[in-house]
Amino acid sequence: MKQSLQLKLGQQLTMTPQLQQAIKLLQLSTLDLQQEIQQVLESNPLLEMSEDSVEQATDNPVTSADQVIDENTSSVSKDGPLESLEGEANELVSDGEEWSHNLPEELPVDTRWEDALPSASAPNTAPMATDTDFESRNSVAESLKDSLLWQLNLTRLSDVDKAIAVAIIDATDNNGRLNLSVEEIHEYLILGDDSDADIDLDEVVAVLHCLQQFEPAGVCTRDLQECLLVQLQQLPPETPWLDQAKQILSRHISQLGNGDYQQILRRTKLTEDDFREVMALIQSLDPNPGQSVQEVDTQYIAPDVYVYKKDNRWVIELNAEIAPKLRINTDYANLIKRADSSPDNTFLRENLQEARWFLKSLQSRNETLMKVATKIVEHQRGFLEYGEEAMKPLILHDIADAVEMHESTISRVTTQKYMHTPRGIFELKYFFSSHVTTAAGGECSSTAIKALIKKLVLAENPRKPLSDNKITKLLEEQGINVARRTIAKYRDILFIPPSNERKRLV
Repeated sequence: MKQSLQLKLGQQLTMTPQLQQAIKLLQLSTLDLQQEIQQVLESNPLLEMSEDSVEQATDNPVTSADQVIDENTSSVSKDGPLESLEGEANELVSDGEEWSHNLPEELPVDTRWEDALPSASAPNTAPMATDTDFESRNSVAESLKDSLLWQLNLTRLSDVDKAIAVAIIDATDNNGRLNLSVEEIHEYLILGDDSDADIDLDEVVAVLHCLQQFEPAGVCTRDLQECLLVQLQQLPPETPWLDQAKQILSRHISQLGNGDYQQILRRTKLTEDDFREVMALIQSLDPNPGQSVQEVDTQYIAPDVYVYKKDNRWVIELNAEIAPKLRINTDYANLIKRADSSPDNTFLRENLQEARWFLKSLQSRNETLMKVATKIVEHQRGFLEYGEEAMKPLILHDIADAVEMHESTISRVTTQKYMHTPRGIFELKYFFSSHVTTAAGGECSSTAIKALIKKLVLAENPRKPLSDNKITKLLEEQGINVARRTIAKYRDILFIPPSNERKRLV
């Protein structure tokens, strides 16, 4: 085969470093964006935080940009803060204009930052640590096992009994339930005991009963029945309906689990009112007492967008606290000399260009987020007014066409971005849902159907709960054609049990 050289013309999609940075900032969550800004501030001396940004964020947390949607019209108008944001960003970028005439406006495609800016300091990739993070760094989550061992050390037991107690605690899961039977624990102790002490099965049971008196009530139990009975035994003797609750749990636990309340009433000879009081006492018990010891890591959400109604108009504003105002350090910028090619001057010049690109990317992120949030509010105004039942079907393609962007860009904007509304804080993805065709030829959102199912279940007769077929017929009467299997799927998503498990006596 003969080798030859040929020239071909073709088109290939490539991304410049500026576009790569803009896409990266666009898909970052609130926390990740704050960390990225902090890392850039630490690595780039030409960037600094505006002195008045902290004061403005304290006085008004949502003054970075806003848009207003008129109640009577569907037009969206820009308000002053957004225009001032654009003007301020342009002003910040222009701080280094006179020193950067020789800097390229655009880098060649497929160029990396380290290739274009060899002498610029590399960004700090270490996780950001603040002085206020001492609680999460120094605190140690206490497990159920640690709590039980701590209580065991305060209990006066012999060495053999303590060894038995440690074995029982090791066999207890995070819910407070034993993973092994008493016989298996006894066999394990006999095989693993190097001393001459003879451990009886009754001694293991006695230590188990001792551990069942520990906090939280109901730990180290073998099944649900024993767990609930142990909790009832620790209640004061004068507790109303205590004896009846013990009788039902000890003799009629299977009928209680199957919902056969009529049989329980016949055997216990209780009236429906008395049985309701007994059930209230039983339902106040914790089937998984070990979960109360586990420390819950609470994560707080900082919304990216605020939406509220003012003078019959919906106002959309960016949260200024999540993205502090940045500016170019004029002191360092004044040190740049045009004809100087020394390493120090080159370092400042390259960092100035990098700072300008970063400010432009932040501005682009804010503008894109505002456009998408405005179109979502404009489309889902019924949800803000009347709730989930008025949610309209919406897909990424609809918003992409409205803002003239690609669907992938809309997906990046709506992921891990949150909107604060009068009805709560929702992720932007929440406002997107599939549609179901109605009998009149219209469309109904799946979120609205879930809300209708939840409303029907809450209003049903507990004696005769609605089946999936009955819910399907009720929705058909409202003009919504949904299959029974779809109702079952939505019911499972809402954690609503089947009709036989929802049956109650009143």
